[in-house]
Amino acid sequence: MNQPVCSEFELGRRFVGRLPHGKDLIASIEDFCIESAIQMATFSVMGAVMSATMGAYDQKQQVYVTFTENTPMEIITCVGNVSLKDQAPVIHAHIVLGDEHGKIIGGHLFSDTVLYAGEMDLQELVGKPMERIYDRTTGLFLWRESP
Repeated sequence: MNQPVCSEFELGRRFVGRLPHGKDLIASIEDFCIESAIQMATFSVMGAVMSATMGAYDQKQQVYVTFTENTPMEIITCVGNVSLKDQAPVIHAHIVLGDEHGKIIGGHLFSDTVLYAGEMDLQELVGKPMERIYDRTTGLFLWRESP
């Protein structure tokens, strides 16, 4: 592939709200998207977690290496997008967390990441949704325009 895979979208509904205490961050956003019929969006989250699972992609082995922090931490930043995989909304997000001593950690966001408190700002994108399909070159599920 020598060209970017891009689609043009109009801005749809914008949602700002609180996420549920004690629930998984990814599942909370995915459930909201299913209930609200959202297929494409970008989002950010602020708040705190009771525990978090993060990781990084090992490009040589083509697998994610994950770790879990079972420590209460502040969400310094969490940004992501919503698109389709197997015709259902799926979350792709990265997160940076900080503890009370200023230690910062981050990476690709995974479940189980348990919310203490979370505030979400989600911008729906209206248009032909992007779909995640397996890419043999990278071993990742990357975007293509839906048929």
